[in-house]
This record gives sequence, structure tokens and C-alpha cells, in this order.
Amino acid sequence: MLTDAECRNATCPPDKKRHRLADGGGLYLEVSPSGSKRWFWKFRKGASETRLALGSYPEVGGPAARKKRDAARLDRANGIDPVQTRKVAKLTANNPAGDSFKVVALEWYDKQAPQWSEAHAVRAKRQLERDLFPWLGERKMADVTPMELLATLRKVEERGAIETADRGLMLARQVWRYAVATGRAERDITGDLKGALSPYRGKHFAAITDPVKLGELIRAIRAYKGGPIVRAALQLAPMLFQRPGELRAADWSEIDLDAGLWTIPAARMKRSKDGKENGDPHLVPLPRQAVEILRGLHGYTGHGVKVFPGERSHERPLSENAVRVALLSMGYTPEMQTWHGFRATARTMLAERLECDPLVIEAQLAHAVKDANGRAYNRTTYLKQRTDMMQRWADFLDKLAAGADVIPLHRVA
Repeated sequence: MLTDAECRNATCPPDKKRHRLADGGGLYLEVSPSGSKRWFWKFRKGASETRLALGSYPEVGGPAARKKRDAARLDRANGIDPVQTRKVAKLTANNPAGDSFKVVALEWYDKQAPQWSEAHAVRAKRQLERDLFPWLGERKMADVTPMELLATLRKVEERGAIETADRGLMLARQVWRYAVATGRAERDITGDLKGALSPYRGKHFAAITDPVKLGELIRAIRAYKGGPIVRAALQLAPMLFQRPGELRAADWSEIDLDAGLWTIPAARMKRSKDGKENGDPHLVPLPRQAVEILRGLHGYTGHGVKVFPGERSHERPLSENAVRVALLSMGYTPEMQTWHGFRATARTMLAERLECDPLVIEAQLAHAVKDANGRAYNRTTYLKQRTDMMQRWADFLDKLAAGADVIPLHRVA
């Protein structure tokens, strides 16, 4: 055991980068060529040796250094890594707001939300406040166990919200990864819950892809006796196959009937916040039949802003429920065909029946085409090809509605 005199008189030989004086139990005093002296405790961590700094001499004398060594040894005996604890303490000092789940989650949210669309940001914040904060909000990230998180998510499952529980786990995973990166947690515990929740399988929007049945639906739509606004929306939905929100919120200023082109502003597209603010508009070629429908509708709504104004207020768009009710009145339940499902109907039949290029179809659907690494690489709009395709599609729907013969496909095994 080193005496105070030995510590005070210790020097580093000129031919060495440092000089170590052993005290006992892994504790030693390290002297640098400049004369500074620091206490360290060395111990084994797995197959390697590591060390923990315990302070500088003479601010920390021998007896105080030994007490710190003994405290660190006790932590090790209890399964606590003193080096990691020290790192967390330093990082926590740089995060004065705290290390509770709520503090960390809101800090992570504030950094991510500016990159999201407003709808996604609202949905994520609401789920944190409703499903996670009431149970985990005041708990320290480092203290939450996998079982505790699982119990929290199962409360969501118990109310039948399987998809919401799955989204809750994804949110928690991102919060924990941020906590690890900022020193508020040692590891991401969400990996321990793999397979613990009820599996969620995303539901596809119901869509008719049989030519005969689609012909029946088109005939039913054209025979619909409702108001002109809903009738026009019904007729254009399968013909243009854009998202319901994009179609029903269309403004007359976006539509050029003479050019046969509908320009949807980037801000109205389903995109990230950056995509909405800085992206290009989505161009939708209008086939001859669509132009004819819109010209007829212009006599009813052309004096206003909205192509499909709502009944209560002409400043607001037609509700999505209006078309859903119209489909129900014709006998088409959500299990048979949905408004959004017209996108799947077109995607399937354009590829299988009209043998259109999948890249052109994806461009018309406003889907980003990605490479093998998931990065968007195809920025071609295929406007000419899409213009031809949309006219072929509208003509095809006319043939189905007229009851034209449909040639079955013969696939080679």
C-alpha cells in the first residue's frame, strides 16, 4: 500500500511515457512526465483488461482512492459496470432535462418531427401520450425492463388494437435507440420483445381484379342516381386511381381540361415534410373520358374553388364517407371494394390485362421506385407513356362496362 510520502515524491523516469505505482487490489497511481498524478483501478471485462479513473492526487489521497476502488468492486459484484455508469453520469450531466422515458421520448420527437408530415407527427405524438407516457413516462430509461414495456404494450392489445400495439413497439424502439446514443440507456431493450406481441398483418384495401366483376361495378357506378358531385367522383375514382384524399380535395386551378392534365401540388401528396415542401407536383394525364366527366361537372361546381365541394360547405372537399356510402348503396361493402382499393384494381389489371410497364404504373401511382438498397433512383415521370396508358385504361373500362369479351390469360407454369 502506497504511503502519502511515496505518492508525493513519485516521478516519471525521462525515458518512459508514464510510470505506475501499484497500491493493491488493482489500484495504482499513474505519474506522467509532466508530473500529474492520477489514480486508476484496473479490472478484467470479459477477455480484456480495462480501467476506471478514480481522481487526481493530491485532491484524492490514498485512503479516498481505496474507498472508490472498493465501491467500484462492489458494483462489479452486483453486476454493474462502473465504467459504463461513469459514462452515463457524464452524458446525463450534458442532458440536464433528465433521463425519464417521457423526457427522452419528447427530446427524440422534437428532433424527428420537423422531417415528418404533419399527419404523421400528430399520430406519433398522440400515441406516445395515450399508450406509453401514462405507464412509462416517469420511469428512468435505464430502469425499464423488457417485461415492463411488454406489459404496457399488452394493455393496447387488450383493447383489440393489434396494429396500434405494433406501432407502439416501433416508436419505443426508436426512443430506446436514441436513449442509447445519448447515454440514457445501456442497450435497446425492445429487441427482447421480438415475437412477444400478437403478430399484425396489414390489411389490404378490398379491390376487385376480375374483369367481369369490374365491368359490373363500372356499370353500377354509371347507373348511380345520386348527386352529380358524388357520381363524378365515383366515375373518376377507378379511371384515375389516385388516393381518395388527393381526388376529393382537388381544386379547379389544378386541372387543365384543354391540355388534359391534372397537376397535384406536392403539398397535397402523401410524402415526407421535405417532399411536400420541396418536391415536384404529381402530374396525372386525363384521358378523354375523364375530361368529358369534368367538363360536365364544371357546370355545377366550376364557380367555386373545389372540384368536389362538400354539401355543408363549398370551401371544404367532399367527405370520403360520401363515396363509401354510395358504394354501399350499390351493394359493394368494404369487404368487396373500397375507394382506395381502386388503386390496387388498376395496378393489377394494367399489368396483367394490358401488360403495361410496371415502372410506368408505379409512376402513375406516385410511388417512389427504389433500388436494391432502398434508395429512390428513378426520377423519370414517364409522362408520355402514362398519357398513352391512361387512355388505354379508360378505353378498357368502357369495354368492360359494355360487356365486351375478356380474353383470359394463359400463364406458362
